[in-house]
Amino acid sequence: MFISKLRENSKRHSKKLFLIDPHNQLSYREFYKAVVRIANALLTKLEPNENRPVVVLIDRNIESVVAFFSVAATGNFYVPVDITQPLNRIKLIQDTLASDFVINATDKDNPHLGLDIMRYKELLDTGDFNEARLLKIEESIIDVDPLYAMFTSGSTGTPKGVLVSYRSVIDLMKQFELEFEFKEEDIFGNQAPFDFDVSVKDIYNALNIGATIVVIPKINFSFPTKLIDFLDKYKINIGIWAVSVLRIVENLNGFAKTVPQNLDKIMFSGEVMPNKILNYWRKYLPETTFVNLYGPTEITCNCTFHVVDRPYKDNDNLPIGIPFQNTRILLLDNKNQPVVSPNTQGEICVIGSSLALGYYNNKAFSDEAFTLNPTQKAYEEKIYRTGDIGYYNDQGLLMFSSRKDSQIKHMGHRIELGEIENQANALTMIDAAFCIYDEEEEKIVMFYQSDEENDREIYRAMLKQLPKYMLPNRFIFYDKFPLNKNNKIDREKITSEYYAN
Repeated sequence: MFISKLRENSKRHSKKLFLIDPHNQLSYREFYKAVVRIANALLTKLEPNENRPVVVLIDRNIESVVAFFSVAATGNFYVPVDITQPLNRIKLIQDTLASDFVINATDKDNPHLGLDIMRYKELLDTGDFNEARLLKIEESIIDVDPLYAMFTSGSTGTPKGVLVSYRSVIDLMKQFELEFEFKEEDIFGNQAPFDFDVSVKDIYNALNIGATIVVIPKINFSFPTKLIDFLDKYKINIGIWAVSVLRIVENLNGFAKTVPQNLDKIMFSGEVMPNKILNYWRKYLPETTFVNLYGPTEITCNCTFHVVDRPYKDNDNLPIGIPFQNTRILLLDNKNQPVVSPNTQGEICVIGSSLALGYYNNKAFSDEAFTLNPTQKAYEEKIYRTGDIGYYNDQGLLMFSSRKDSQIKHMGHRIELGEIENQANALTMIDAAFCIYDEEEEKIVMFYQSDEENDREIYRAMLKQLPKYMLPNRFIFYDKFPLNKNNKIDREKITSEYYAN
């Protein structure tokens, strides 16, 4: 599957750069040769085609991606783990996997896991170039075999490993190529860490069409001038980025002096995109195509999309659109009945090849989230329950409303916290905002980022858009929200600090 694709690209695009990071660059030929050598070195320790997990300790570097493909080439699956994470979390992941195989693809010291950790350079130096062996192994791989597992934060404090098959990634590649018409001349600007599923879209879409990936240094996203210079230097024209990246540029008025010259498509996901921010980008980049992507890790990145094709007001809700081909969306109400009427809410459930295989070594959570379709009585059909609430608008486009667990009952009214957040994020005086419900105090609490603290003015502005019972009872000001490693607002940290105080 992918070893054959790499081999093909190494011949068709032998000298073309596949990956560029701040310290290194590899052509397709060089990348393929490194994969073959490391895979053969791994086969002195690993049995082929066992579908065993191999942890890859990663950084934002080329070596991490080489290691991914090397593991896959042995007929086992890779598990990217950021080496800078707390050691306790790495151990929790290792305990879940129950695997002794770890590759350190970074230049940092091995963590103390009580294991014999394999170093990237040693594997590269000791492996031979035996293509035939790997192609033989590939013949035994089937599309429902696992390709990778990515660990997400678990509500219980224990991370969950989402196990994704070849079939799901192949389906993603096909659908993105079909809908967005990527070309081999494209240059993808990678923003997402390699243990975050957004990076899967960079890696495998570029591989599929023979394009180039450039790893953008994280620091550049905090300084728009540096970001623009970098994008122009490498002629980056495809950005598959987190919403927070676009927010930072808008907050800092990053396009006041100059704008990127080559951006053709910008696709965003991970959080709700406030139209105020999107409208800023569209104003300065009117010829760029913007796409709202929706979907959790458990359905292999994205299941719906909306190409932004008309004006939206700042306080409008942006559609999450329509499903990709070979994917079906099912809205279920509280009685597990399908929702078909416009503007009627239900839980967003997904059917199709994009579904992950489940959570690795975690049957209880898998059975809870990956269930049988209650509307299909004639045969067993698996669905993934996203926990997100959505509805179809009058145009038949899917809309995101809120998380299932963010629907509250306050003062006798059922309230979607997402609706409050949408109105808050449309205000010019607010950079970003989100809400929680303090059940003990029976108060709606809104955290907001702004240039200055101005609770009273914000309250008055929101009163013009929302009924009084929906207004926050408490406002908490931040001059800058902390972000997690995936560049999303770190809601968990902020909420924990609130309850600690």
